[in-house]
Amino acid sequence: MEAVITINPGATKWDIREKVWDYIEAKNLANFPRPVHNRIPNFKGAHTACAKVSELQVFNETDEVKVDPDKPLEGARLAVLQARKTLLVPTPRLRTGLFNKIVPPEGASKEELRVCSTSQGVKEFSVPVGLDSKVQVDLLVVGSVAVSEKGYRIGKGEGFADMEYAMMLCMGAVTESTVVVTIVHDCQVVDIPEDLIESHDITVDYILTPTRVIKTDCQRPKPQGIIWTKLNAEMLEKIPVLKKLRALEEEQGKDVTLGTHPPPPPRERARREPRRDREPRSEGDRPRREPPLTVTTVYLGGIPAGLRVSELKTALREREAAPIRLTWQGAQHRAFLDYLDPQAADQALAALEGLSLNGHDLQAELAKSQRGGRRPGPSNRRPRPNTGPQNTARESRESTSEPEADSPKQELNHNE
Repeated sequence: MEAVITINPGATKWDIREKVWDYIEAKNLANFPRPVHNRIPNFKGAHTACAKVSELQVFNETDEVKVDPDKPLEGARLAVLQARKTLLVPTPRLRTGLFNKIVPPEGASKEELRVCSTSQGVKEFSVPVGLDSKVQVDLLVVGSVAVSEKGYRIGKGEGFADMEYAMMLCMGAVTESTVVVTIVHDCQVVDIPEDLIESHDITVDYILTPTRVIKTDCQRPKPQGIIWTKLNAEMLEKIPVLKKLRALEEEQGKDVTLGTHPPPPPRERARREPRRDREPRSEGDRPRREPPLTVTTVYLGGIPAGLRVSELKTALREREAAPIRLTWQGAQHRAFLDYLDPQAADQALAALEGLSLNGHDLQAELAKSQRGGRRPGPSNRRPRPNTGPQNTARESRESTSEPEADSPKQELNHNE
């Protein structure tokens, strides 16, 4: 199958990353969070692609699976938990260890397992796994920005997936026969020149997309361990677990001499700098974010009293239905969700079907009012739930009263 993104001769890894990120944004192929630049893209169809992991023979033969914490891999984490296998997830940026074991509540329901597979669930239902733990992982699931049918992979440029594999190899948790799977959108499968792949880069054995299962038969060997000359003292300070592994390897008589690294090229440094580290601009210099010229609005009714907007936002994100803007009217038991186009709104409506919060079923439907330039037309909205006797004057006062925490009308832009 021919790649939809053409890689020019002489392209660098960053050129390929930028081309993939730009294409996904231009074609609107991603869900929240946006934009996808400097991220593992949360592409549309991720759950469809993730469902294919349970079809792999190695999945059925292993008891322990390590899945990266990226948003598009949420479906893979859920598949592991539903199969009652041990799920291991790397700790964020390896600050407090190598990985955690996700431990769902005893007798967890399908909905509880779904929560455990989310980023919030990973935080709330995990226990640390020590370096001396007897862990044997036969399947790794990693995120990618780009990957080739030959098994060559490019991440977002921080090197954590490669580092995690090397560290697991050092502690005996993986072997050369451990299968590595990546899950991406079809457009992320591109032709990557082999000369861009270095000795520390992890390669993949399977690529899962919404439409394909690709067995790469990659002939390039995977990393053989931590290459200490590619690390420096500053990196060991940021990732304390590396210090422990270095001490263990030094006891075994291995060469653990650290390297010295020149500053990265300006282009890469700019890309890798977190936005918060850049020099802040004054209000006068900050470009104003304008809302989309056209949006499609979804009405969400039946919101129970006492529900916080943060709880609704979490539920929307978990169902991959986060809007570009949310207008909260908790006092009136409703909210309005703005999406970029009718297709995004339709996907959100499907995702929100059967949504229940705090024991109350919510109703999602296209809004009657056509806000932000939507086409006029008759409403297909069902009657809103009766929330009790209404007093017109009281209702008017509620909708214009001073804001209270998480209750009255608020507009939340998820791209900020």
